[in-house]
Amino acid sequence: MRPRQILVAGSVLGGLGVALGAFGAHWLEGAVAQWGLEPQEQVKQLATWEVAVRYQMYHALALLAIGLRAMRGNTRYLGWSAKLFIVGVTIFSGCLYTLVLSGAKILGAVVPIGGTCLIVGWILLAMAAWKSQD
Repeated sequence: MRPRQILVAGSVLGGLGVALGAFGAHWLEGAVAQWGLEPQEQVKQLATWEVAVRYQMYHALALLAIGLRAMRGNTRYLGWSAKLFIVGVTIFSGCLYTLVLSGAKILGAVVPIGGTCLIVGWILLAMAAWKSQD
């Protein structure tokens, strides 16, 4: 991936994270209360949403750092790390958002695939730092 693409992806994920966080705090909280769920299940749904937003925001910031570093000299590890962060956030956070909104529990089985992508992305970022000539 080119640095500009990485920076755009990080910026978009960050902006969406803010919007989805606000959605969760303002609309979803009231909606979950009306879904007829037990109080502890309502708390669990909102916590799941918050985890999805938090991981999305962490990785948006990481993408911005990767994009800025890649501007000084791209390595394949940086590019792959960025790709895995994007795929990982899409799967991890996307499945959690969908799980909360749809109740499709099967998506809980897919979430670890996204988490694995995120972990491998961090390993590749560490490899890029280790191989850096700076």
